Amino acid sequence: PLAMAAADEHHEEASPLLPPPADEKLPPAQDPVKGCADGVPVVMGEPVAAPDGAAPRESWDSGILSCLGRNDEFCSSDLEVCLLGSVAPCVLYGSNVERLAAAPGTFANSCLPYTGLYMLGNSLFGWNCLAPWFSHPTRTAIRRRYNLEGSFEAFTRQCGCCGGLAEDEERREHLEVACDLATHYFCHPCALCQEGRELRRRVPHPGFYGRSVVVMMPPTEQTMGRAM
Repeated sequence: PLAMAAADEHHEEASPLLPPPADEKLPPAQDPVKGCADGVPVVMGEPVAAPDGAAPRESWDSGILSCLGRNDEFCSSDLEVCLLGSVAPCVLYGSNVERLAAAPGTFANSCLPYTGLYMLGNSLFGWNCLAPWFSHPTRTAIRRRYNLEGSFEAFTRQCGCCGGLAEDEERREHLEVACDLATHYFCHPCALCQEGRELRRRVPHPGFYGRSVVVMMPPTEQTMGRAM
């Protein structure tokens, strides 16, 4: 009878309906359920730290009015860019597109249409008012490729206004494209020169890709000697 009573008591203690004794260790708690909601990790229904945001935008290497480049550094190519932008903007635009595309042969496809619009605008209206509509997408492509700060974003940062428009990525990009067009339309030679300086500091000329340089050495002086 004593053995049966002990067995019954042990059975009652082991019953899952009764609370565990104080000296019995509880099983370790399980990890909370983890998942993802819209790409953000979620733990127990609460979002944790969101993934890192986009990299901060960089500033242009030189200002739009820095005709000879930065104040602290002078590059020999900056003078060439300034002269081309003032005298032959069609050549500078074709060179910029060729560097941006990183493929030889795109110079003529860009320079010739620009030249036609340049001559047509000067003939009909007396100034270059048609070519900027054709060339401003290049500025947008440079800004997007190298994550550069646009004119609208720089304006809102300096003036502290229109913060709501700057936070909306889609609306901000539409305004930046409009600012790229306005920059080319009202400051066309300066915009071309700024883009030329930016690309020359970032991208080598595509004509230099994969070309080996052969150096011709003059023959050494030979003397006649008596055979031993």
